[in-house]
Amino acid sequence: MGYTSDISLHEHLKKFFGFDKFIGDQEAIIQNVLGGKDTFVLMPTGGGKSLCYQLPALIMEGTAIVISPLIALMKNQVDSVRGFVLEEGIAHFLNSSLNRAAIQQVKDDVLSGKTKMLYVAPESLTKEENVEFLKGVKISFYAIDEAHCISEWGHDFRPEYRRIRPIVNELGAAPIIALTATATPKVQHDIQKNLSMLDATVFKSSFNRPNLYYEVRSKTNAVREIIKYIKSQAGKSGIIYCLSRKRVEELAETLCINGIRALPYHAGMDSAIRSGNQDKFLMEEVDVIVATIAFGMGIDKPDVRFVIHYDIPKSLEGYYQETGRAGRDHGEGQCIAFYSYKDVQRLEKFMQGKPLAEQEIGRQLLMETVAYAESAMCRRKLLLHYFGEEYDKENCGCCDSCVNPKVQFEGQPFVELLLETIQALREKCKGDYIIDVLRGELTSVIKSYNHHELEQFGAGNEKEERFWQAVVRQCLIHKLLKKDIEQYGVLLLTEKGQEFLQKPYSIMLAESREYDEGDDDDEPIIGMASKNSSGGSDEELFAMLKDLLQSESRRHQLPPFVIFPETSLQDMAIQYPITLEELQSCQGVGAGKAQKFGKSFVELIARYVNEKGIERPQDMVVKSMVNKSANKVFIIQSIDRKMDLEDIAAAKNLAFADLLSEIETIVSSGTKLNIDYYICQQVDEDKLDDIIDYFRNEAETDSVQEALSTLGEEHYTEDEIRLVRIKFMSEHGN
Repeated sequence: MGYTSDISLHEHLKKFFGFDKFIGDQEAIIQNVLGGKDTFVLMPTGGGKSLCYQLPALIMEGTAIVISPLIALMKNQVDSVRGFVLEEGIAHFLNSSLNRAAIQQVKDDVLSGKTKMLYVAPESLTKEENVEFLKGVKISFYAIDEAHCISEWGHDFRPEYRRIRPIVNELGAAPIIALTATATPKVQHDIQKNLSMLDATVFKSSFNRPNLYYEVRSKTNAVREIIKYIKSQAGKSGIIYCLSRKRVEELAETLCINGIRALPYHAGMDSAIRSGNQDKFLMEEVDVIVATIAFGMGIDKPDVRFVIHYDIPKSLEGYYQETGRAGRDHGEGQCIAFYSYKDVQRLEKFMQGKPLAEQEIGRQLLMETVAYAESAMCRRKLLLHYFGEEYDKENCGCCDSCVNPKVQFEGQPFVELLLETIQALREKCKGDYIIDVLRGELTSVIKSYNHHELEQFGAGNEKEERFWQAVVRQCLIHKLLKKDIEQYGVLLLTEKGQEFLQKPYSIMLAESREYDEGDDDDEPIIGMASKNSSGGSDEELFAMLKDLLQSESRRHQLPPFVIFPETSLQDMAIQYPITLEELQSCQGVGAGKAQKFGKSFVELIARYVNEKGIERPQDMVVKSMVNKSANKVFIIQSIDRKMDLEDIAAAKNLAFADLLSEIETIVSSGTKLNIDYYICQQVDEDKLDDIIDYFRNEAETDSVQEALSTLGEEHYTEDEIRLVRIKFMSEHGN
């Protein structure tokens, strides 16, 4: 299939890339592509996916069409290939960033046979002029990178990706290799089905990243904790992911104000600034990038030491891929996610107004993330199970659930009741519906199917919904249940589950964790990673204290440990004591030792704290942004984006009534604001007409209290009056 050579594959590998051997399944994947067979590659971040299509493209006859989602990613890949191979035209990208002359140069190189890899975005691939051009090109194969974008169940669904197969059919048959770093069995099936490659050879690498430490923390004391954590990781590279652009910019600015080298990154920034910030991170001119999910796809930085999720992600696939950017060099990688119920409610609110099918998919994916966050089970086991992989160890020793395990309880009666209920419902229902039946929730749907007449209806009402969600989760892990791959979320009994019902046995379950409501929306939260052997101590200060200890040891003619043990020095490098009284709070330091040996140590620490500008735990007051002048602009822009007023208020740490006062001030100053999108959700149409009519025809002043008195306090709220008054004043006064 376009490949004949006397040179071995290993010689090609050495010639083009300088490597002596393949890793994992690379060689088998490449042989499959060279053999002209469709290939599906599921390989976690850092596993060497790119080589699987780059090497066969270089040695096969014709040009490989590489479909990639991001312009920045294409440029990164093309630059990488050109770095290995001297001929500049060997790889090109074709997208909207090129001018007419550059596009013509690309086409000339492709037609001359010089170009072995042509990177295109799916949007570019579907353009008629490009389709006509590619019809005249000998195509060796199609490589579809980030193939999870095809699936509506994937974490980064792009409708354009679902149009790839028809275009391939139009351009002409050639083998397809689809590659992704993250896909559940459902997503994998969806990808293969959409690309008409259900018979493809599948290569699936393990999703286990043993060097990564997973932790979920409650979203409290946010700003203080994030700064404390990053400063304990001095000089290390990290990524903080946020869901909104506003939050990205504000958090990055807060970190900078507090002496941390950080930059923002999101799709709304000027492309030159965004690329510059990315380059500064790669070149280690800054330590931390605060970003939306736009950052990281294809970023090849091996020594990212921590990945923090400021907001809980929308899906476990997204979470896994983003955490996968930590520790790609197989070194330490701390993955910390911060979670509160408010985040979940906000994400659910964002789904409103979308098509019902999209809402259902989004909710199912979000519930999987909630299950992960709230679970007390080994996080590694949960993640791997989500991707269809088994993890046999009971304790991975590298996640918060295993390091600080929860007490287990006998779960046999609860599991039995759950499985009996699923069976009684004929295995046609999803988890939330089954739990409603168990807890005796008399919903209209349950009544319509007469499921309230089942023996199991209400049999589990002494337990909360969250408890039963945990039982469902753990039954899936124990392989007593499975989810229907075509009807995502429908629970089915496995053969093992059937056997359990026939002969129940003891099964230990773990209680799920509970989380606080969380802080205000725009206050991020990060915690200390509990796996650091140094306990998060300042390594530079620790080294200086050890040198001082050696000096003091010689001066006092005593062994170092007699003066202070190493654990005391580590604690000093965490707490930064600068007085003898503070020194006594360090491990292994009593009043006598502090008086006898402490003076030189606290003097050294005081100088260090002063020179470095260290914010000490005991006196750290987080410096915050002065944002009063920006409030007006932020409110106007947020309303233009149709952001819910509660979210605007929370973002600026305002009470809802105070936000309305701000909006009233803006409107009264002459600025026109359209809050119809919010009013239609909050105020009945009849009430809206009555209030408008009152202000237009009856009101002598704009007083809210007079309006309430006239219209009737029993029928209208103050907020309703104020909202409609804003609408009236904006439309008629500005």
